[in-house]
Amino acid sequence: MAEAQIGIIGGSGLYSMPGLTDIREVRLQTPFGDPSDAYVSGILEGKSVAFLARHGRGHRILPTELNFRANIYGFRQLGVDRIISVSAVGSLKEEHKPMEFVIPDQFFDRTRHRVDTFFGEGVVAHVALADPVCPEMSRVLESACGNAGVVGKRGGTYLCMEGPQFSTRAESNVYRSWGMDVIGMTNLQEARLAREAEICYVTAAMVTDYDCWHPHHDSVTVDQVVAVLLKNAENACKVIRAAVAATPAKRSCKCGAALQHAILTERDKIPSATREKLKLILGKYLDHGAQA
Repeated sequence: MAEAQIGIIGGSGLYSMPGLTDIREVRLQTPFGDPSDAYVSGILEGKSVAFLARHGRGHRILPTELNFRANIYGFRQLGVDRIISVSAVGSLKEEHKPMEFVIPDQFFDRTRHRVDTFFGEGVVAHVALADPVCPEMSRVLESACGNAGVVGKRGGTYLCMEGPQFSTRAESNVYRSWGMDVIGMTNLQEARLAREAEICYVTAAMVTDYDCWHPHHDSVTVDQVVAVLLKNAENACKVIRAAVAATPAKRSCKCGAALQHAILTERDKIPSATREKLKLILGKYLDHGAQA
């Protein structure tokens, strides 16, 4: 039986999930190594969920050091088919104010040191990522923001930078000229891997600051960010509870069939070790002669 229906990834400032009952810690081993921390499973709003602190409890792991593959694969091991992510971001537009949430529907990659696919080692698959965020869960999250009394704006582009340093002013202004909405360090790899694992993915990007481009906003400091993080974390808990409550029992999106036409490798050419490693993700397309 599945351990959880919905996965929750807590970002900076959100290291636990208030309101969980029947709490159990689950430490998993995955073919891709160890996840960031133990998954905390339990019941929230009558549904089974699993919470993971993205950077580990105590915030111990740099964005570049995150084992994104293990984190997403672990959710799949638990039976999760939807992930609600929460992350702190800087705003690249005047209209996105600190304390507001943006629910991006696009990502732009500015990272350079990360592994962000489950495939390779003898199997090639190309999933569609034109629309990297689940539209069904985006609507759920937008509605949840309204129900929780939090400003939540659906749509926009999240620029994913490498970090751990914040942007230079030149970089920040270039990103603004490209039309980017918010900037963070973690969400794109999660979205890519969730799609490969056929898990719905959505993120609540919590605005903490105006990055360093704003003429009346000093260069970002950790103290400034942390102060807003603490306020945002309280709002995030309200939004997540409302989103979990409103998540429909069955999926009506296409996320659950993302690999149906994505696998290019001839089935008999896939090495047995790779088949075993990816059986949780590829099994339904390899074991029963399914076409992909």
